[in-house]
Amino acid sequence: MTINQSGWKPEMTSGDQQGPTETFTGARALMRDEALIFEIGSTDTTGVDFGEVEAPASDRLGGLARNRDIGLPGLSEPETVRHYTRLSRQNYAIDTGIFPLGSCTMKHNPRLNERVARMPGFADIHPLQPVDTVQGALEVIHQLSNWLVTLTGMHSVAMSPKAGAHGELCGILAIRAALEARGDTREVILVPESAHGTNPATAAFAGYKVEGIPANGAGRVDLEALKQRLGPDVAAVMITNPNTCGLFEPDMKAISDAVHAAGGFVYCDGANFNAIVGRVRPGDLGVDAMHINLHKTFSTPHGGGGPGSGPVVFSQALTPYAPLPFVEKTADGFQLVEEETAEEHHARSFGRMVAFHGQMGMFTRALSYMLSHGADGLKQVAEDAVLNANYVLRSLSDVLQAPFGDSGPCMHEALFSDKGLAEGFSTLDIAKALIDEGYHPMTMYFPLVVHGAMLIEPTETESKAGLDQFIGAVRSVVERAKAGDETLKGAPWYAPRRRLDETQAARKPVLVWEDPNLVQAAE
Repeated sequence: MTINQSGWKPEMTSGDQQGPTETFTGARALMRDEALIFEIGSTDTTGVDFGEVEAPASDRLGGLARNRDIGLPGLSEPETVRHYTRLSRQNYAIDTGIFPLGSCTMKHNPRLNERVARMPGFADIHPLQPVDTVQGALEVIHQLSNWLVTLTGMHSVAMSPKAGAHGELCGILAIRAALEARGDTREVILVPESAHGTNPATAAFAGYKVEGIPANGAGRVDLEALKQRLGPDVAAVMITNPNTCGLFEPDMKAISDAVHAAGGFVYCDGANFNAIVGRVRPGDLGVDAMHINLHKTFSTPHGGGGPGSGPVVFSQALTPYAPLPFVEKTADGFQLVEEETAEEHHARSFGRMVAFHGQMGMFTRALSYMLSHGADGLKQVAEDAVLNANYVLRSLSDVLQAPFGDSGPCMHEALFSDKGLAEGFSTLDIAKALIDEGYHPMTMYFPLVVHGAMLIEPTETESKAGLDQFIGAVRSVVERAKAGDETLKGAPWYAPRRRLDETQAARKPVLVWEDPNLVQAAE
């Protein structure tokens, strides 16, 4: 094997021959061309034998029996298992390669965490069990809470929110409760251009008017523009730090001071906390509320491998308004503080976010991650994430424009634009060609402040050798785009499916399978 700027390539010999371009099955070696399950299974058969039923279905079901075929495909168990197994082999996952999605932090989930989450007493408990039978689980929640409060320098934490946007809503509801408690009817929330898109969505969902704050030339919040807009109608500022340009906000303390002086609160989107964990405490920067994505910073599974978890930490000013329930340590053990005892603890709590206590599996995974790393290890997590991102930034800045490359080091992710590609070529062509190279594309066209944005987050779990291979693949594709290589327009060429018309798919999706035989019979 040899390595070059295009990545790893096998050495070719004079004896190599060109194989057939097509196969009878449509498959490529062990990668099958998998059809839809409706196309594989017949709708007039079943993979399971049922005995004869004596009573008519209408009698047994009280008139609720179906009066027509529903068109489900009939497959045997082996056919069903093979279909979904073959589909699973077409998925891209963090266990198959680097997942360079910027602003999403897709990193390796240590198997130790998975083993702990599957321990009896964690995996098989029920939220309605008597408290004295789940003392170990409550201690895990309490210990994790202490870690989160310590790492953020905040006063308290709500563990129940299920993910980032849910955590944002939790923080905004606490802010609303605090304002209402003092008779304040502020109705505007300011959101910088460099914030995550969920921030304005959350503010609007909570009933607030949303106004934007521009970014300056360095990709940070325009502090003077923010100060000029502050007034008696501003309830809060929702700021993402580090922001979606992959940059730390150096004026964060000044922003918080200005917002507090105007009578508002500061909400910080903590989705990118993995870039500063162990290095910066948001509480020291004047933050009043911040959600923490356990599935990002503390390595619990993300997306389809979830569920997510988004605990929210609060300042002392907002702690009385935090949601219930929460775990408290007493002389007799651990207990859940519920509504009936809220007067003693959270006298002005806005209520509950969920029915129970949060995601137990995520809590056990996150705590095992923290305990296995320790305080020094978590600090190194942030340092390695930032190191890897800056390595990607500087390794590609000679072939891709880095709009904020002169603004100092980036944090956890590197941001590029499509400026400099040949006419007619765009970010989409780069992303689709990366699929042929064996990689999931980076985040495309976000943040919106950069034209043709390409946002890459390597995370701290990637090795230099793995990054070199990825960087080589990106360089190769970009150089082809700059040279006007028209084959990029058709990429991906080697994926199970060719490039889709994504606009058409979004506007006119086919959501219902119609069996041609059933349609013909109905006609």
